[in-house]
Amino acid sequence: MTEIETSPHADRGALEAMVSDADTGARKPTGFAARLLTAVAIAWSLFQLWYASPLPYVLGFGVVSDTIARDIHLAFALFLAAMSYPAFRRSPRRRIPLGDWLLALAGVASTLYLVVFYRAIAERQGVPTTMDVVASAIGILVLLEMARRAVSPAITVIAILMLGYIFAGPHLPGLLAHKAASLGRVASQMWLSSEGIFGVALGVSTNVVFLFVLFGTMLERAGAGSYFIQLAFALLGRFRGGPAKAGVVASGLTGMISGSSIANVVTTGTFTIPLMKRVGYSGIKAGAIECAAGVNGQLMPPVMGAAAFLIAEYVGISYNEVVKHAFFPALLTYGSLFYIVDIEAMKKGMIGLPVTRRSSALQAAARTAMTISGLIVLSGVVYYGIGWIKLVFGEDADLIIAAGVAIAYVALVAYRARHPDLPMDDPGTGLLVVPAFAATAVTGLHFLLPVVVLIWCLMVEELSPGLSAFWGTVVLILLMLTQRPLTAYFRGRTGLGAEWRAGAVDLYQALIAAARNMTTVGLATAAAGIIVGTVLLTGIGLVMTEVVEVASGGSLIAMLLLTAAICLILGMGMPTTASYVVVATLMAPVVVDLAAQNDLAVPLVAVHLFVFYFGLMADVHPPVGLAAYAAAAISGADPVRTGIQAFKYEVRTALLPFIFIFNPQLLMMDIEGPVQLVLVLSTSVLAMIAFVAATQGWFLSRSRWYETVGLLLACFLLFRPGFWLDLVSDPYETLPPEQLLVLADQTPAGAPLRFRVETTDATGATREKLVRIELGKGESGAARLRSAGLEVDAGGGTVTIVNVRFGSLAAKYGVLPGDTVLTAVAPAVRPSPQWFMIPALMLIGGVALAQRRRIRAGRVLVPA
Repeated sequence: MTEIETSPHADRGALEAMVSDADTGARKPTGFAARLLTAVAIAWSLFQLWYASPLPYVLGFGVVSDTIARDIHLAFALFLAAMSYPAFRRSPRRRIPLGDWLLALAGVASTLYLVVFYRAIAERQGVPTTMDVVASAIGILVLLEMARRAVSPAITVIAILMLGYIFAGPHLPGLLAHKAASLGRVASQMWLSSEGIFGVALGVSTNVVFLFVLFGTMLERAGAGSYFIQLAFALLGRFRGGPAKAGVVASGLTGMISGSSIANVVTTGTFTIPLMKRVGYSGIKAGAIECAAGVNGQLMPPVMGAAAFLIAEYVGISYNEVVKHAFFPALLTYGSLFYIVDIEAMKKGMIGLPVTRRSSALQAAARTAMTISGLIVLSGVVYYGIGWIKLVFGEDADLIIAAGVAIAYVALVAYRARHPDLPMDDPGTGLLVVPAFAATAVTGLHFLLPVVVLIWCLMVEELSPGLSAFWGTVVLILLMLTQRPLTAYFRGRTGLGAEWRAGAVDLYQALIAAARNMTTVGLATAAAGIIVGTVLLTGIGLVMTEVVEVASGGSLIAMLLLTAAICLILGMGMPTTASYVVVATLMAPVVVDLAAQNDLAVPLVAVHLFVFYFGLMADVHPPVGLAAYAAAAISGADPVRTGIQAFKYEVRTALLPFIFIFNPQLLMMDIEGPVQLVLVLSTSVLAMIAFVAATQGWFLSRSRWYETVGLLLACFLLFRPGFWLDLVSDPYETLPPEQLLVLADQTPAGAPLRFRVETTDATGATREKLVRIELGKGESGAARLRSAGLEVDAGGGTVTIVNVRFGSLAAKYGVLPGDTVLTAVAPAVRPSPQWFMIPALMLIGGVALAQRRRIRAGRVLVPA
């Protein structure tokens, strides 16, 4: 068997060093410093497990409040960053300079100051002492330096500009001017309260993100990452362009548990990129495919690079709702990349790799159908079986369910032990034959149990994300400790003590790696809190709105394009979490406000996904796209050209956020019944196929220019079927304001209610805007409005907003007490816009027919 010819750039140690430098720091000290770093990392992981667990409440001691937990969380991050990340490239790697020891101690002291003097600070809130200001100033300076080292210089520069803007307010011209704040006021805002550094973003990092990062790290360390890669290769390697398709699927699977684009690219790319090159992809395209797939992993629930939990907090919806809205677009972007890979394979005339055991298409289809049917039946048995157990056994049901999970785990490990282990995914081993899928699948079925427990707790039991991750992590800890000795036992081996020790070492390393990985996330969310605090303190959000409105000339499309460009710039060089917090704070309110003024009521979650997608795209695009550099290091291609090619592939991902704004049905919103759901899903897939075919210049064969135009038009018609109908018939009818409560009575809970209000902005100008809120639960329309955070008074011939609950959707749309409701807005009775899908389908069918005729006539070169 011939070995794969890999690039010398693809040295495994160098790639691991690249990931390590980005995620856990480039410094590798020895001696006491190394032992201290290890002890602190383990202590952080154990603290987070204790904080997330129900044990403190059961035992009655060790309960930590949310505020103090955030302080301790940041203290750990600051200490590890100062010790792990050198200040400059020439700084020592094997020892820790005295200055960094002092910075580490200063960062810990300034955060623990908030813990020690918690009650006193709370009592004098808003009136800081000199010591409060000194501790705050030290903490902010250390945080800025650590963020520069560990996260990126970009977020530090933005944070410094924001702080400068606060103090320079009276000296700025025109719209930029504002009343300056004192040093004490800034200290209170940024460090001593929960409206700045210790705000929502750091709270989500403390309560949720750490446990999910720990879960993903443990799952990877247990061997699930390698299992997912090999499973994808076994499933898809036999098809044309199979290694590339396997890379796409494997990146989606590993991206669900990974919070790093670079780690995702390196994890799967070291195996798939050399194979892609071997079957015919150029180094640039192989790297670009893996880069695009790795970055898109951050769009895939349940983690989404930790942004899913932040979106839930910022939008004010449940985590389950975020997953529901984000899941189909993530599948769509992965499916479209899969199609791009297939087109590139068709252009090159590629064929699949040989398989160890061939089967007919009918046999493969039968096995697939039986597998899917079995999974559905098993899911039903588990769901209703657990429901019956809870009904019959009450409080004892949890013990019975836990015993059932344990029995299932032992049975799966015993089944795995009957089959040989698969070889590790080393790119130098020359894997040129695709292993049998069944033989591959059985080697890691037990890895699915912790994932099932996590998803069950999140989606069925509806526990909090933090508690769900805790229980999933507990199952995973038991798996890591026992999978090796159990496998050895069932295989009849002796010397189980060594297997127990190996499992303990895996757990030990996972606890360390998770804390080290979380350093950048903790610092990123804390530094982003400076931006949030500045927006709250100065009203710079209004300035951004005015700037974008003027620059776009009042055009909604121009505004969205400009916002997308700003998000790309703001996201450069930042990890996923920090990128989202920055763009969500600065740009999401801009989109909401300007869209409302343009008579477009956009769902808030659609706006946040819009800015999230474009902030994340910066991971691909040169000159900062680190994921492209990682992929190019493996492929041996030019990193800039790799990034540009990956960005071309990502154009399909850039299309989706615009669809969110104008057609939220793609997010599973405003869908009436199962028939419309099927229509939305099927036509969205067809629309994306048409768009990819148009941008790649290839459908069944190479497309002519007018066929490309036809495919683009079909894509537009399928994604926005109501556009042409809106030109001749308004989608909504305007009702008198007093009809608002009547309309609310007719609108069920969870459905949107639209109305137009007259409000006053921060400059005192009167504006009109369209508002959309999802009604809460209640017996009457007024009750459902109150549940959604809004109270109205319909007396005296006018409808006035009486109260807006803090943090509600109405508040996030900028509705204020005292605003006047001008009109109620109801969906108009008109023909279904889905009728416009028919000409789109005819266009796609016409292009397919024309290309098929050319192929049959032999007028084109069709690869075998």
